[in-house]
Amino acid sequence: MELGAAHWMYLAGIVVIIAVMIMRKNIVIPAVAATFLTAWAFTGNLITGLQSIFGASLTAAAELFNIFLIIALVTALLGSLRALGADQRMIEPFRAIMRNGHASYWVIAGVTYVISLFFWPTPAVPLIGAILLPVAIRAGLPPLGAALAIAIAGQGMALSSDYVMQVAPGLSAKAAGTSAGLVADRALVLSLIVGVIALVLAYVTTRRTITAPSLDSLLAWEGGSATPTAIAGGSVAGAAAVAPAVAPAVATVAVADQIAADRGAEPPGSPGPPSPAGASDVPGPAASHGAGEAAGPVSEAAGGTGLPGLARRAKAFAVVVPLTFAGLVAYMLLGKFTDLIPETIGGQAAALVGGVAAVLLLLATVVTDGRRSLETCATHVVDGLVFAVKAMGVVLPIAGFFFIGSDTFAGKIMGLEEGAKAPNFLFDLVNAAQSGIPHNSFVIAFAILVIGVITGLDGSGFAGLPLTGSLSGALGPTTGMDPATLAAIGQMGCVWSGGGVLIAWSSLMAVAGFARVPVLDLARKAFVPVVVGLVAATLAGVIIF
Repeated sequence: MELGAAHWMYLAGIVVIIAVMIMRKNIVIPAVAATFLTAWAFTGNLITGLQSIFGASLTAAAELFNIFLIIALVTALLGSLRALGADQRMIEPFRAIMRNGHASYWVIAGVTYVISLFFWPTPAVPLIGAILLPVAIRAGLPPLGAALAIAIAGQGMALSSDYVMQVAPGLSAKAAGTSAGLVADRALVLSLIVGVIALVLAYVTTRRTITAPSLDSLLAWEGGSATPTAIAGGSVAGAAAVAPAVAPAVATVAVADQIAADRGAEPPGSPGPPSPAGASDVPGPAASHGAGEAAGPVSEAAGGTGLPGLARRAKAFAVVVPLTFAGLVAYMLLGKFTDLIPETIGGQAAALVGGVAAVLLLLATVVTDGRRSLETCATHVVDGLVFAVKAMGVVLPIAGFFFIGSDTFAGKIMGLEEGAKAPNFLFDLVNAAQSGIPHNSFVIAFAILVIGVITGLDGSGFAGLPLTGSLSGALGPTTGMDPATLAAIGQMGCVWSGGGVLIAWSSLMAVAGFARVPVLDLARKAFVPVVVGLVAATLAGVIIF
């Protein structure tokens, strides 16, 4: 069809949005303005243009609310586990195998990946920073190496696939007009290719700086403000003086336990003879629950005083929750690759994860709060919804603009009459430019990857997914590539860039803060390994899929 003013307005909106992203600014205002102008130009009605602003965000909210809900439920579950003290119990056993810097690198990467896959990297960073990071540095792993492992495994490899919660694949697939499950499967493969390559290259460049296990390494990292003798003697006050300023209170206990063990002293959190002064004041689950803090589960300190019953329940949930989610993944894989059970397809996977998270939330709240669980469970759910809106709310007007470019949603957004032909702005633009588009799958794949990286420059890994998804759905048929593959490649670019690995003004700052390294140094160190991984994954995606 012949291109009209609305088509050019839509194209101008895309160009402006990309330009604003390159300048590292928020794109909500350009997206809203472009939605208004596109609808006004198409209908010729100013009132319809204004109504379309609301209609676009409302349509996006209706289509994406399942994503908000899954984020809310999983976040609420994590809040209940934190109140119980089970969140830190889940990763404490890994301290036992972190005997040197080499093992510590891979243990931190593995634990971060698993936690981030089920709960996103946001809670993974403080957990790893509080419990495993001090132990890894004492084992000889340099802080920059630990930060690389956390960023690549969490903000990169786990978040770019988002295989369990499927928020990112849902956004990509919705815009591309394809299956979320198919995008998730291909994104998982591509994310593993990028992540493994990046982790190996980062390890190769870091291994020369790994030293022998030394208490001096830990003290140097923490500023050397306390002597080993003071900490080994069990003084929690002394340990607090050297604990990382950004870590939760549990870091104090983790550091004190480790150093005390090195010196042959009884760690202050261990049962047995009473610890020196101050050890009995370490907050356990009961204290942390009352204050809403992520303090460690040390209620059995000082010879078993405190709330040993609650500590036992924390230990139980620290086992039950990971096993439940592992069984959930096994169930989905069993349905995908065998005929033993029905395959979990589309939104069923997210619904299953959300349902399991809700049940675990209820159980954790009941065993923690008893009679007060009716109130605290609701509080956890509200906190989860607030987090979901903060994390994803900005995506709605952005997704609404790209939705208006598809005939699937344009009629609803602009309130067209029943039976009226809805425009397909993006598809029409691609068709008009088809003669100038290289019919080479490698060129198109790398173009989508670069666009994804550019859209991530604003520091948000998900804001660009509607754009890369829409372009994938429009360009895929013209080049003979599956839109799901292109959408997964674009998702790699968006998340590895804006999710917190390639750029310093993203959540990479949190990783650098916990590791106490300059964020620019961390971004520079991660750049080459990640870019090599992205190039390899894109080539593999075109060849394999």
